[in-house]
Amino acid sequence: SSPQVDSANAGRVLASDAAVFLKKSGLTDLVLGKIWDLADTDGKGILNKQEFFVALRLVACAQNGLDVSLSSLNLPVPPPRFTDTNSPLLLSGTASSDVPWAVKLEDKAKYDAIFDSLNPVNGLLSGDKVKPVLLNSKLPVDILGRVWELSDIDRDGMLDRDEFAVAMFLVYCALEKEPVPMSLPAALVPPSKRKPIGVPGAMPLIPSSTSTKESHQSLPPVGILAAKTPLSQ
Repeated sequence: SSPQVDSANAGRVLASDAAVFLKKSGLTDLVLGKIWDLADTDGKGILNKQEFFVALRLVACAQNGLDVSLSSLNLPVPPPRFTDTNSPLLLSGTASSDVPWAVKLEDKAKYDAIFDSLNPVNGLLSGDKVKPVLLNSKLPVDILGRVWELSDIDRDGMLDRDEFAVAMFLVYCALEKEPVPMSLPAALVPPSKRKPIGVPGAMPLIPSSTSTKESHQSLPPVGILAAKTPLSQ
């Protein structure tokens, strides 16, 4: 199966995706830049599978104190190590079920209240309803577009409760000047959207949004992102 950084499955890895992935190796940008230059033989800013494996081998060399150079490629080294919220990164692209969700419980409650105040239909919010919330954050439109892309995990043009929490989480990150990732890290994939790994008949931990009764209707609508931006309009 293709590495999780190869988002379009075209057998190529873009510089931006690879950079996010390679950063998890814990090496400095200087070393990673050198690794990229050696691996990207034609300087196109794209690695094919072969070049990507070269990059991984060079990461392993650097992590084991060897020179980052093509001559090190033939030396025996253990496989490269990547940290992803303290669990070994799975190259298979499935979010491991035991990675804790990056959205904290108390934040989730806050995001759920916003979600309910937007009058979801069948537990889903359409893009039209989410858009004003995103725009309200005053973030650049291209960033908001990426937030939407990343949070609409099942690509149905709607956000359920968990997907909405991912969107809010990313917006808050961006407001804290954290870069919005190019592809969703395993830790951000909601448990309900993770592919169970070899557990027959595994139940998702969270009942899907259709079965959750809209029980929070009694909550007053919450000022969106009120903590950050006063709603002066």
